[in-house]
Amino acid sequence: MRRALLVLLALWPALAAAEAPPKPVKVFLDEVNATLRARWAESERAAWVAANFITVDTQAIEAQARERLMAATSEAVTATAAYKGDALDPESARMITLLRLSTSAPAPLNAERRSELATVLADLGGLYGAGKWCPPGAKDGAGCQTLGDLSKIMAESRDPKALLQAWTRWRTVSPAMKPLYERFVALGNEGARGIEFKDLGDAWRSGYDMPAEAFEAETERLWQQVQPLYEQLHCYVRGRLAKRYAGVVSAKGTLPAHVLGNMWAQDWLEIYPLVEPFPGKAPLDVTGALKAKQWDAMRMVKLAEGFFTGLGLKPLPPSFFERSLFEKPQDREVECHASAWDVNYQGDVRIKMCIEPTESDLITIHHELGHIYYYLYYNQLPILYQSGAHDGFHEAIGDALALSVTPGYLKQAGILDAAPDDAEGLLNVQMKVALDKIAFLPFGRMIDQWRWDVFSGKVKPADWNAHWWRLRAQYQGIHPPVARPADAFDPGAKYHIPANTPYVRYFLSFVVQFQFYKALCEAAGHTGPLHTCSFAGSKAAGERLAKVLAMGASKPWPDAMEAFTGQRAMDASALLEYFAPLQAWLKTQNAGQACGW
Repeated sequence: MRRALLVLLALWPALAAAEAPPKPVKVFLDEVNATLRARWAESERAAWVAANFITVDTQAIEAQARERLMAATSEAVTATAAYKGDALDPESARMITLLRLSTSAPAPLNAERRSELATVLADLGGLYGAGKWCPPGAKDGAGCQTLGDLSKIMAESRDPKALLQAWTRWRTVSPAMKPLYERFVALGNEGARGIEFKDLGDAWRSGYDMPAEAFEAETERLWQQVQPLYEQLHCYVRGRLAKRYAGVVSAKGTLPAHVLGNMWAQDWLEIYPLVEPFPGKAPLDVTGALKAKQWDAMRMVKLAEGFFTGLGLKPLPPSFFERSLFEKPQDREVECHASAWDVNYQGDVRIKMCIEPTESDLITIHHELGHIYYYLYYNQLPILYQSGAHDGFHEAIGDALALSVTPGYLKQAGILDAAPDDAEGLLNVQMKVALDKIAFLPFGRMIDQWRWDVFSGKVKPADWNAHWWRLRAQYQGIHPPVARPADAFDPGAKYHIPANTPYVRYFLSFVVQFQFYKALCEAAGHTGPLHTCSFAGSKAAGERLAKVLAMGASKPWPDAMEAFTGQRAMDASALLEYFAPLQAWLKTQNAGQACGW
């Protein structure tokens, strides 16, 4: 009896609120938008400081701000029960749906566990941000290697022993995350069930204007569209690497994860010199040109801004250049993973990135400015609409523009001295883009599949790492280069896992960015093969882009897709059209080979 009374007393505030006459839904949503804008801004600012000054104290401040945001969101979501079953106008109904889906980590109703969730997430982020490999007995950081140091080896070395060492060393930072991640899964699932989802994965999959089951099927449908092209690329690259790394890479089966130029084998751009179709045919050493011509971080950012303003979009505010982090500080630890921010959700936009003069970073800057321009164009909307039409839209905008950063554009910018103008040069260009775009697709597909399986309980903690590698083999045709130890937590070595950033958005973006690109090319009046298009400088293309950016999440994504492309579905046809020359060439190169794994 006493226990029942205590439970009743604990629930009394929620019960009293539920019994009170509800406010008019418009009043309620106006108040929610005002409250969440303040809480999100507070949380974002704390996260910015924690990422740029990694200490125990900044992590604690970030956790406290995150907890206040969680509490405000949970309170608002709970209050929506008063409007269940009401005949709501479409705008109010959409806002309530977006409110329920507004966080990737819905908090438990219990205040103690809500606080624990905030702390766990801050601690996971801190472990990743401060992660480094140090030799036994190292003092004062002597001999330690950061992710940047190890990634540089992965990108530049051609010594398989050095590559294996760098690959293995970074994965020593993640085993400590596993107990925290187990607790996060439990708390995140509790929060998701509190807002009527089966688990956290079910909540994530419900954010696409379709049932969760339909979205998972849609994701697999898109993968099936692009899988044949990926398999041809995998086959060709495997053949080249088998010759370069005899005894390390087999001409059949899966590829070892450490020889593909990237810490996570998520793109293969850095091994382009090893697989170039026609060596020396096209001057595509963008990294070498940037270094030789002494391009610095600010100049690279200004070039990317100029691409957007050339389309007629507004320039970045002066505060962007004053407050962003462009280079790694020498006096402190920072989280170098590139990210875009609107710290106050009203135009205090920034990027955080330790920029190096490389082609990869130049592409990434364009990508991050795509986020920034989305923020700037929709920040006049209510806070619940300040998002992409779906999260894949947000990721795709900058990449669609980067597709127009062609060798010809880089020549015009003064980076390259010449641009390819024949069929062999074209295939070199397409191979380079494919190593970035096509190589990524299965990686983007499998990461959230792993999390969906973890959140649902389909895979138990003891099998988490093995399941990670099963999915990597299934989708990517990749295997770990060495047997993984019993305590390995290799998923945690990828930023988006400890940062709790959903990842299928990137897979979607790598498909729809080609739809966006084709639509912008059409707006610019382009004629001829799709892969020859650059819409740089087209005000008509910029006008179409700005219209969609300003919509934010105010309409279901099929409406935004239709406004942008004239289509209401996601489709890989434009991607396949773009890479048609390369796919035909790959098939001839792979003739007689046992492709697949």
